[in-house]
Amino acid sequence: MGFLGKLFGRKEEDKAAKAGKVKVAAAAKDNDIAPEKVGLDGQFDESGLAKRVAQALDEAGISDSVGLWVAQTGSTVVLKYNPDAESVLSKAEQVAKGVDGASAVQTVPNS
Repeated sequence: MGFLGKLFGRKEEDKAAKAGKVKVAAAAKDNDIAPEKVGLDGQFDESGLAKRVAQALDEAGISDSVGLWVAQTGSTVVLKYNPDAESVLSKAEQVAKGVDGASAVQTVPNS
């Protein structure tokens, strides 16, 4: 199980596998929703950006065995982390910046 399943559940992993790769800009336009609200299946999802970032972290091969969580505030991706995740934080930040709909990435230590 990767970040997507760990953070959002097996159901979201299944949804992502069934939907394939979603074209965010097209889905946002077709469904009249903001790009950060496009879910794994191209439909409205309040946490769509965070789920797509979690999926991208899995695809980038970043280990989900560290204390790293993904959330979103609007179009800003929030990466909350424990000290054991500092070794992957820079790569995770770069991956998150590359996800369609992300305008910024904020890292927050888990205290």
